[in-house]
Amino acid sequence: MRVLLAGGSGAVGRRLVPQLVAANHRVTATTRSEAKLDELRDLGAEPVVMDGLDAASVAKAVEQARPEAIIHQMSALAGKQDLKHFDRWFAVTNELRTEGTKHLLAAAQATGARRFLVQSYTGWPNSREGGPVKREEDPLDPEPAREQRESLAAIHFLEQAVLDAPVEGVVLRYGALYGPGASEGFVDELRKRRVPVVGDGAGVWSWLHVDDAASATVAALEQAPKGVYNVVDDEPAEVADCLPYLAEAVGAKPPLHVPAWLGRLLAGEVVVRMMTEARGSSNAKARRVLDWEPSWSTWRDGFRRGLAETLPATGGESRSAA
Repeated sequence: MRVLLAGGSGAVGRRLVPQLVAANHRVTATTRSEAKLDELRDLGAEPVVMDGLDAASVAKAVEQARPEAIIHQMSALAGKQDLKHFDRWFAVTNELRTEGTKHLLAAAQATGARRFLVQSYTGWPNSREGGPVKREEDPLDPEPAREQRESLAAIHFLEQAVLDAPVEGVVLRYGALYGPGASEGFVDELRKRRVPVVGDGAGVWSWLHVDDAASATVAALEQAPKGVYNVVDDEPAEVADCLPYLAEAVGAKPPLHVPAWLGRLLAGEVVVRMMTEARGSSNAKARRVLDWEPSWSTWRDGFRRGLAETLPATGGESRSAA
């Protein structure tokens, strides 16, 4: 297919372009930065500069590419992680999930693109009631933390807009991404012991290596019926289990433990909920319908070996200092 990948220079986009090309798709990949055009060209795509928040820029890029399918991977999380002020940190990404989606859908309809895939997220948006692992049909959190209300509203808008549009709309809810370009900052904070286990650490997280996010997207492009798909590994895990394991895997000291009241004071309600109340997600639908399985089926192997590309050598062994 002729594919327009919006956000080709992002963490998932850079891993996705080569996989699309290997599957014989003709890829036009967009970036906001002219400095990244050569990188995208080297990966096998036809690069183009596009501002996802500028309707005219989006229309021009899509018109030139004349894609049969559009993959929306646009996000903007530059700078230091700021979970305490979550909506402020996600402000531009939320615009890309709302206004950017509107622009891409309008361009898709104007040029006749028939398939539209979009990156969403599963994890903290899940309802914090009921069992520890959620499926696609389970409700999202009806009462998000105050600092996540705008971000959850943007996710709601994104998913509904794509599913309601007159295209074959596919929503891919990725889990917590790790791997090249996705987790260096988090690992660095963990190595500095700035990521403690808060409270009982009973929150459940679902992880996903960026290469598996890319492979699932290729599978969805080629065969997914319209709908929502959780794209995560096979082992949802409590924070109290996976965070110390990650620290040990990258050569860091064990994370500190702090009570929930102190975590709330220092890091805010969002972090406390993620650490103590979050629900994981099931990938059963993606496995069944997309005929997909993650290469890193568990974060245990992924943390040990799937981070190797981002870990500089120290004393003959890989250690993360990215």
